[in-house]
Amino acid sequence: MAHKRFSNIIGFDDAPFPRDYQGNVKVVGAVFANLRFDGLVIGEIERDGSDAALKLERLLAESKFMDHVQLIMLQGIALGGFNVVDVFYLHKQLALPILVVSRKLPDMVSIKKALISHIAEGEKKWAVIDKLGPMESAGNVYVQRVGLTLEQATSVIERFAIHSQIPEPLRTAHLIASAITNGESRGNP
Repeated sequence: MAHKRFSNIIGFDDAPFPRDYQGNVKVVGAVFANLRFDGLVIGEIERDGSDAALKLERLLAESKFMDHVQLIMLQGIALGGFNVVDVFYLHKQLALPILVVSRKLPDMVSIKKALISHIAEGEKKWAVIDKLGPMESAGNVYVQRVGLTLEQATSVIERFAIHSQIPEPLRTAHLIASAITNGESRGNP
């Protein structure tokens, strides 16, 4: 697997929501075949819930894209606030590598404190983050990964980061997710 070149990728990001929002949060998966935007899946997860991995699994597994996708990218380990994606479950269920991408290093001490003191099942969620290990530098971003090497992750970032530091599948998912909520795309992924 050390020389596998990933060409078909789905990148997931969540839609923005107001701080006091309590409902479900839209998630968008942008599917790319190399640098061509090839399709889209849209679903919902519970804000601060524990269903992100299961919902992402279903979104992809029940889509026409499942047979072609080779890699899943996530815009951070948590979607919909603190709905931490159990990347180990997702990797096992779909037999696909997972690449978590962040523009900057998150403050892990603050995240751990917030999860454990304010979020239901916070310790369980923190255990997933802790097991995944520290973020690593890959190109101009930071990554965590399951099922692929750092060399492969860096290659994917470099090939797919065309218009920003963030790879196109995630950048596109972010733009679409923000447009769903705001009526137009906003902000940087």
